[in-house]
Amino acid sequence: MTDSQPTRAQRREATAARILEAAQEEFGTHGDGATIRGIARRAGVDPSLVLQHYGSKQALFALAVRPVDDLDHDDVPRHLEEVLDVRLHELPAPTRALLRSMLTSPQAAEVMSTYLQERAATLAATMDDEQAATRAALVVSSIMGVTIARHFLDLPGLADASGSDLAELVERWLEPGPDRPARQG
Repeated sequence: MTDSQPTRAQRREATAARILEAAQEEFGTHGDGATIRGIARRAGVDPSLVLQHYGSKQALFALAVRPVDDLDHDDVPRHLEEVLDVRLHELPAPTRALLRSMLTSPQAAEVMSTYLQERAATLAATMDDEQAATRAALVVSSIMGVTIARHFLDLPGLADASGSDLAELVERWLEPGPDRPARQG
């Protein structure tokens, strides 16, 4: 075999990657209603190969919707701006699939819950006050709400908003309370 021809292992790996990418697109479009046949068709493979590589639709779903850990621990405000820009303008297929399925699939709900808990805990660790966990949960859940409102509900005002505009508004949630006006009540 010449150096220019891929090995069997490389071809197998490329097929698995194509199937996973097709699954992300199918789950993103159809949620839990995606089918093995639809995934196979999109990947250009026989349906039996999908099962051979991933075992079951549920196992493939778990991999396809797995969130990417992209939190920059050193610059939280800049990171939040980047996340908001992505959530407003480009929704990755795994994220679309997970959001579409989380209310109807216990497996998707568990994946999302775990992911959000991890993100909130990481964000809270960058804050230094007694309400850090609550403020971090508020920021993380708000970003999820912005994502749903923008991509699934077409809420006016979000289509043209930039991540930096929203990050500026959200930044207040990251600051501890002493410089805020006291609550009336």
